[in-house]
Amino acid sequence: MSRAARVGHACGAGLLVLALSACASETLKSGTPREVMGHRINPYELHEECVKMTPGDVLDYHFTTQRPVAFNIHYHEGKSVILPVSRNNVTSDEGTYQPLLPQEYCLMWEAGREGAILDYRVKLIRAKR
Repeated sequence: MSRAARVGHACGAGLLVLALSACASETLKSGTPREVMGHRINPYELHEECVKMTPGDVLDYHFTTQRPVAFNIHYHEGKSVILPVSRNNVTSDEGTYQPLLPQEYCLMWEAGREGAILDYRVKLIRAKR
């Protein structure tokens, strides 16, 4: 099963209990960065940070790992999983993401066979309304 299909099943349909817990996180507050250091991702498991965003919002992110991971920013559209940002086999990345559609967007890190230790910082900047 492809990674996108696993994400769709795990978070959208709720079929994998482990991935369900990975989807649940405290809501990001605008302007307040979330910094996480030393988050362990077990082999072949994932971790997500999700937030509802609308056009004009900005998501600023930065992460590092000691082992390569697959990273993406995705959202669900029906049964499909759309990946506007996708990186494979990386140990760091940073940038900003600005959504085109009002959706719940998730940053997702997926470890390989050796697992990974993840440090990340995520900051949501809401559009002035």
